[in-house]
Amino acid sequence: MYQNYIDGSWVGARSGRTFENRNPANCDDLIGEFQDSTADDVDAAIAAATRAYERWRLVPAPKRAEILFAASRLIEANKDALARDMTREMGKVLEETRGDVQEAIDMTLFMAAEGRRMYGQTVPSELRDKFAMSVRQPMGVCSVITPWNFPMAIPSWKIAPALVCGNTVVFKPATLTPLSAVNFVKILEEAGLPRGVVNLVTGGPDVGTRMSTHDDVKVVSFTGSTAVGRIVGQNAAPTFKKVHLEMGGKNVVMIMDDAKIDLAVEGCLWGGFGTTGQRCTAASRVVVHERVYDVFVREFVARAQELRVGDGLDPRTQVGPSVSQAQLETVMKYVAIGQEEGATLLAGGHRLETGPYARGWFHEPTIFGDVDPRMRVAQEEIFGPVVSVMRCRSLDEAIAIGNDVAYGLSASIYTQDINKAFAAMRDIYTGIFYVNAPTIGAEVHLPFGGTKATGNGHREAGTAALDVFSEWKSIYVDFSGKLQRAQIDS
Repeated sequence: MYQNYIDGSWVGARSGRTFENRNPANCDDLIGEFQDSTADDVDAAIAAATRAYERWRLVPAPKRAEILFAASRLIEANKDALARDMTREMGKVLEETRGDVQEAIDMTLFMAAEGRRMYGQTVPSELRDKFAMSVRQPMGVCSVITPWNFPMAIPSWKIAPALVCGNTVVFKPATLTPLSAVNFVKILEEAGLPRGVVNLVTGGPDVGTRMSTHDDVKVVSFTGSTAVGRIVGQNAAPTFKKVHLEMGGKNVVMIMDDAKIDLAVEGCLWGGFGTTGQRCTAASRVVVHERVYDVFVREFVARAQELRVGDGLDPRTQVGPSVSQAQLETVMKYVAIGQEEGATLLAGGHRLETGPYARGWFHEPTIFGDVDPRMRVAQEEIFGPVVSVMRCRSLDEAIAIGNDVAYGLSASIYTQDINKAFAAMRDIYTGIFYVNAPTIGAEVHLPFGGTKATGNGHREAGTAALDVFSEWKSIYVDFSGKLQRAQIDS
């Protein structure tokens, strides 16, 4: 039985209800029972965070950072155990969950370093004997709502910058991956974080609704679907909270006729089927120049059919299960839609449900060819191991196809022509762009986020994350000893 963490104590939900967390590779494997919380639990957590804020905001930022440094070392020391727990509860292969944990280490270290920077500006005043500068100031209680696909990395993207800026946090993880959240908060507790500074409340939509509407919450940071993100934004709007939304993606890889085909195939395999396609940055669309379409498709299909599907704890596994039965059913629905729309099923297309797959949510890596860019499988986020391949006749056409979706998170191009590469990086309207690499693989020291229906203009990671969790204060110090009127007396 796992509990909520409120005001420095591990406590049960006031409702007394719990929910189960099971292994998607083997649903007979019960990972644990977690608290099915209500608005009452959220109110208690927000009250604790509000009290703690008055103390925490006054802790010097370098001292706040020391706790984050300690946390990063604890994560590093427990990396393999944390990764195994993560694979068991969400399914992706152990190599990838180790990467997820490593990203939490990297982000925590990066944000800890900001405790001695968080640079403002000093500028010359237009008046004599006057000093002008700007500083960042914390905002208060931050609601952090995270998804299941990166259950330690994404919380670190939000919680580490919130803390180093001097805010306090109420944290709701996805109901499919609460164990990784518990593990992360336990490490923050062990690192010496004062009581009430981070609070963990597990549960369903009622928890998220209260976290996005409570008057004492100043920031809401949400990662998840565009549909839910829209609701979060609407919930927060009446009280003018700062809202950061990181939502869906329908990302494109463009392969030009001068591309290194073997490299492009490798990238599309990793981008399309890594994390079983369950990434907001997954390469679910591939646009290939007609001159190399046939050779690319032949190799891509052959390699995809060789991928080994199975339990992520098995070191031989390359593609794990879908995270849940509902997610598997979504994949199967879109495979049927693709066939109904007239796309050519080139590989996969079936659920795996016999033998070692009988107790899990497994699906074959699936490739559609001859896809029209307006088909639903090329327009809508599937979040599974399904890739749509399309033809193009030119770079301009590839860019037009790439931009013609509701989302704008990530894109990439494979080419040996620097002119094409620079034209594409200029003209593709996304928040992230890659050259000769797939659409996944962001690093923590650059901004992460997207355009259009992917986000609302804010960014995670890098120093851009500080802008979500702080506000600017401009300060003027007049040491002239007399009244000076800016713009009038200058």
